[in-house]
Amino acid sequence: MSQKPTVGRAVHYVSHGTPLRSDGSQAFPPTCRSATVTEVDPDDPGRVGLCVVNPTGLFFHPLSAGGSVHDDTGAQLGGTWHWPERV
Repeated sequence: MSQKPTVGRAVHYVSHGTPLRSDGSQAFPPTCRSATVTEVDPDDPGRVGLCVVNPTGLFFHPLSAGGSVHDDTGAQLGGTWHWPERV
């Protein structure tokens, strides 16, 4: 990870989406959401606490509940965070 997350930085969080249906589809697939870093794990800077902005409200994912880990693979798996894409 070339950049280090710090409190207040804007990142993208990938939502988990809804559970899979029997046919393998989802009502709501994993989606990138805007998030702000609220805390950084001092032992693992890739694991952070987040405040995620959803269309229906704010979601808090603190370190005490496991936090969110950095996804540097580009796979954008649910529950992970990554730096916003440059456009």
